[in-house]
Order: sequence, then C-alpha cells, then structure tokens
Amino acid sequence: MVDKFEDVRQQVLNFRDKRDWSRFHDPKNLAEAISIESAELLENFLWMTTAESMSLAVEKRESIGQEIADIFIYLTYLCDQLDINMLDEATKKIKINEKRFPD
Repeated sequence: MVDKFEDVRQQVLNFRDKRDWSRFHDPKNLAEAISIESAELLENFLWMTTAESMSLAVEKRESIGQEIADIFIYLTYLCDQLDINMLDEATKKIKINEKRFPD
C-alpha cells in the first residue's frame, strides 16, 4: 500500500513539476482549492436522501471519484509544500482518536 501511495504521489508531483505549476501552489491557494473541490464533491449529494446517497448510479459514482481525486491531488501538493507526510499524519491522528474514543 505504501509503495502504491508513493508511486501515485510521485506521479502527481511529476505532473505538476513538468508544467511548472508549483509556483502557483502556495499553502493558502492550495487550501482554498481543497475547499472548492470539497464543495464540488458535496454538490454531487445535493438534495439526496441518505438512502439515495447509498445507491448511486455509475455516472454519479464516477463524478464523485473525480472530485475525490482532485482533493487527493491538492492535498498531495499541500503536503509537499509544507513538508508533511500524509500517511504519517493519518497514523498519528488514528492514535489520537483511539485515545479519545476507546473501545
């Protein structure tokens, strides 16, 4: 899993670097982009019931997948800018949550 994550992360960063986009990717703008993409993800569920959100059409699932990918890409850029290891931070957060919410 870690190798696959690192492979995809590197592809994302290489794509950015080939286009010289990192000059536009300051932390503030990346956080804004994540928020905008999150709103686009949420838009896919607008006016749905909980039951409807659990049984989505293929096209809707594809649209949701695209928004999730956009969020992942911008998170990858943000982590790169701030020198944050996303998997390490997620692992730390899981441990915090385990203490906050024991079995």
